[in-house]
Amino acid sequence: MRRMILTSSLLLTLGTTAMAGQVYTWVDKQGVTHFSEQPPNDQSSTALGTATLAPRLPAPEKLPPAKPSDPEQEAVERKVKRDIAIQETKRKEYCETVRANLAQLENNPRLRAQINGEMRRLTEEERQARIAETQRAIEGSCR
Repeated sequence: MRRMILTSSLLLTLGTTAMAGQVYTWVDKQGVTHFSEQPPNDQSSTALGTATLAPRLPAPEKLPPAKPSDPEQEAVERKVKRDIAIQETKRKEYCETVRANLAQLENNPRLRAQINGEMRRLTEEERQARIAETQRAIEGSCR
């Protein structure tokens, strides 16, 4: 079994390198087409195109070392990052609240809301409208 595996892997290795060579074709006097690694001496032949490896790209040039940053620019970048983090936190809180509201709207058919200063029960149409509005808010703001 080991001998067969060794032989197979050796043939595969040698077979791939043999395929990389140039191949020539020609037709003899009897009209038979021949293929060979070497062209014939007494007849004209045609070299067939073979797959070649892609040319190597030149190594990328080394980038110059980074210049020391301006302290003012670093302060601006820190402020922007902090503002983005605050906005992201607010967005997550908003999404949690909106999702909780949607769950309440979907699970409770008898909801009360304060409208024009007085508490009253929402009709089914108002409830469905609020569900649709809340779903649009989630799709627009929450991922």
